[in-house]
Amino acid sequence: MPTKLFIGRGAGFNPPNRFESLRVERPPTELAEYFEVPEAGQKIPTRVYIDRSKSLLSKNNSPDLGFTYSLNPYRGCEHGCVYCYARPSHEYLGFSAGLDFETKIVVKPDAPRLLEETFRSPTWKPEVIVFSGNTDCYQPLERTLGLTRRCLEVFARYRHPVSLITKNALIQRDIDVLCELAGRNLVFVIITITTLDQSLVKIMEPRTSAPHRRLETVAFLASHGIPVGVNVAPVIPGLTDQEIPAILKEAAARGARSAGYTIVRLSHGLRDLFREWLERELPGRASRVLARLRDVRDGALSDSTFGTRMTGTGEYAATIRDLFEINTAKYGLNQKPLHLSTDDFIAPHTAQIPLFQQD
Repeated sequence: MPTKLFIGRGAGFNPPNRFESLRVERPPTELAEYFEVPEAGQKIPTRVYIDRSKSLLSKNNSPDLGFTYSLNPYRGCEHGCVYCYARPSHEYLGFSAGLDFETKIVVKPDAPRLLEETFRSPTWKPEVIVFSGNTDCYQPLERTLGLTRRCLEVFARYRHPVSLITKNALIQRDIDVLCELAGRNLVFVIITITTLDQSLVKIMEPRTSAPHRRLETVAFLASHGIPVGVNVAPVIPGLTDQEIPAILKEAAARGARSAGYTIVRLSHGLRDLFREWLERELPGRASRVLARLRDVRDGALSDSTFGTRMTGTGEYAATIRDLFEINTAKYGLNQKPLHLSTDDFIAPHTAQIPLFQQD
């Protein structure tokens, strides 16, 4: 297994795409100039690809998730979190779940227009849309492209409920739109905090906001009346599980109202990516972490079974669950459920019906 380190990136290599039968292991010397084979220690630039999809929303039917529709203006994510469950989704685009996932970003420039077309459809019935359900909607490219902000403006214009999940303090930029939405009970924000250890963040989540910046964001949003919660995710047994109490305490102190957690899932190429990362960055802890992962996954490193894939099984998984629940109660989190409103949704097609009837 290669052990390469790339500046500012989480993955150490590109595992094979499980849908592709052809791959280049190492190009012949005489053809090397025609292949993109990054060398250890180099900076790999981010490349942007355009997605001209005709539809925008993804529909979810998993019983493990509390929403039906999600919106993802970006596919792939520069944050480079080595454990990210979304990595294997990049294989559907012909890329790898490894370095490709964080360096080859597919963007949907038509996202705001497509969202508005959805809301204007006579068949659309408003319900909370999660933004994003796959990759982070406030990843670094958003600072330049602004697709998330423009979509939020559409949500505000049509008075449609939305929930956002992010690890990036960039969300503070859009406080004006978020306040407009919150004034009508149309928004809920979740800030993901995996660890409070900045040295671990640098190697595990290299382009995310620092932990203190995420906590500052919780406080900033709460101080502006934005309902905000924290997601302790993913919990990595043997590495970050002991931080659950501290994360919940700090988030609650800054105004978080709710909290959730998931246990890391290592599906498909993620197994090799994560194992390589552990052995490269944390060799002294690698065997313990892998053993703990198997403890909560019935001897495997991943489990796709509905009902257990998010929280694991066995005694160690139960210990993590109890630790989380005891501390959410201790710090007053999850005391009152939040229900966003669909009552004020503006449906343009309803105003046009009388006109058509006159014809």
